[in-house]
Amino acid sequence: MSYLRFGTFIPPIHPVRENPTLAIERDMDLIVHLDKWAYDEAWIGEHHSAGTELIASPELVIAAVAERTKHIRLGTGVNSLPYHHPLILADRIMQLHHMTRGRAMFGAGPGALVSDAKMMGIETAKQRDMMETALACILKLFRGEAVTLKADWFELKDARLQLRPFGGQDIEVATACMISPSGPRAAGKFGTGLMSLSATTPEARAAASANWDIAVEMGKAHGHTLDRKDWRMVGLIHVAETREKALADVQYAIDDWVQYFEDVAVLPMVPPDRKGDPAQFLIETGRAVIGTPDDAVKQIEMLQKASGGFGTYLITDANWTTFANKLRSYELVAQYVFPKFQNSNAGREMSYAWTRERQKDFKASHQQATQAQIEKHKAERAGGAVKKSAAE
Repeated sequence: MSYLRFGTFIPPIHPVRENPTLAIERDMDLIVHLDKWAYDEAWIGEHHSAGTELIASPELVIAAVAERTKHIRLGTGVNSLPYHHPLILADRIMQLHHMTRGRAMFGAGPGALVSDAKMMGIETAKQRDMMETALACILKLFRGEAVTLKADWFELKDARLQLRPFGGQDIEVATACMISPSGPRAAGKFGTGLMSLSATTPEARAAASANWDIAVEMGKAHGHTLDRKDWRMVGLIHVAETREKALADVQYAIDDWVQYFEDVAVLPMVPPDRKGDPAQFLIETGRAVIGTPDDAVKQIEMLQKASGGFGTYLITDANWTTFANKLRSYELVAQYVFPKFQNSNAGREMSYAWTRERQKDFKASHQQATQAQIEKHKAERAGGAVKKSAAE
């Protein structure tokens, strides 16, 4: 890909010992900083249990943050479709699209936490099918179509939205996936973008290319052409000025993050029987970058090679360190990683090289011009003295 966009994926994950009000406020403050640093996107998750992922409504966060930012696009990352009536969710997203002047995006998924589904009486085995049923209706509603459908968990009768997307543009939609083919199949079937979560795990890296092929194949079967620029990879990055500082930074809270995945999540990020520093395990297995901007560049290049190319890299906001250290990491990525993948310094580098190659000539010209002015000044002073003597 010739140009790579960057953003953040905010589950969010906060240690249960922290003040929840301040934690949510920091999530919003982060997006404000990212807007200033020219990040392209921020995706905010939806969760309802387990005490750590605190945002129940990404739409509320988007509405608040839209008032504090100017450029960054804001997505639900992702809405758990089995938890919502399709008409109500589609209507909220459409309203957000207008309130954000077209910056709102829609992420679709089946729901990540089994505990969420349990509280609503939803069978885990049915969630992916429920997601596809709901997504089909939501996309039709986005297009202005009337929908009539009776499912076993909702009903639509000649349902339609009052609004059309802001500015005549389509609402951008991304379907979440991990390792299984269900996400790529849905993306291809419905012609949406693809968001590969935990893309830096060895399993996800190995499946990346095949998953894209599945999405493309399904797209062709349903009359859709998928574009790699609409493929988002989600990974773990924390950088500092040195590798030693980055490692020291994450000791602040990485154990909380590891414990959360052991206690709550279905797929632990670090083996429960691990020995030693979990940060070292994440680095050695390529699951995360904990190092310098150069290390981040190498990992993204590795993902590009493994996948064949994608359009956006999203940094998972893991909250391994203090807020100040985290902000510095995002700033360093913007400062030194963006240019490597956005060709933003090509003109500067060419201009620098062009000037350097001609530096001797330019220096000689400058010296000649300076000497000419000196001689001119001497001549004028000498001429003035002659005139003064003649006058006397």
